Amino acid sequence: MKAPLFTRAMPLLISTMLMAAPAWAQQTSTQPSAPSGTAAKTEPKTSTHATARQPGESMQALVERRITELHSRLHITPAQSQQWDQFAQVMRNNAKQMDQIYQERAQKFSTMSAVDNMQNFADIEQQRAQDMQKLVPAFQTLYASLSDQQKKAADQMFRNYTASAQAHRQAAAR
Repeated sequence: MKAPLFTRAMPLLISTMLMAAPAWAQQTSTQPSAPSGTAAKTEPKTSTHATARQPGESMQALVERRITELHSRLHITPAQSQQWDQFAQVMRNNAKQMDQIYQERAQKFSTMSAVDNMQNFADIEQQRAQDMQKLVPAFQTLYASLSDQQKKAADQMFRNYTASAQAHRQAAAR
């Protein structure tokens, strides 16, 4: 059941970076439970590494890089700035909240039982889904304001990321 949810959410992952990789790649460097290097492997070949989370980097810093990259690649115009600003603010709010969640996880990680760890991971994934639900309307409003050329660019960026993420999942399954 995880794959269909992840597949449905994938198109927005490129824009939020809250879902740049599975949750285990989104943790802070103080959390020892996750496989290392997974975020860098999900990077689309055409990217400027704005989607790769650096060790110890906050989600807020990553999202700021992503906002800058998206603004540039989509060629956001002054007329679109209101819709863009609303979309970017939702991204920032989500990143701030996710940073807080991961800090709390890091603080209690060493005392978590396996069950606590699994429940915490489920809670994080639930929050991630709720954040996506907040982001969708902001993105829909922005997308509606884009020119046909901008929409094509956005669509291609999302397709490229989805293909890259699918390839990563297939490689990880081997």
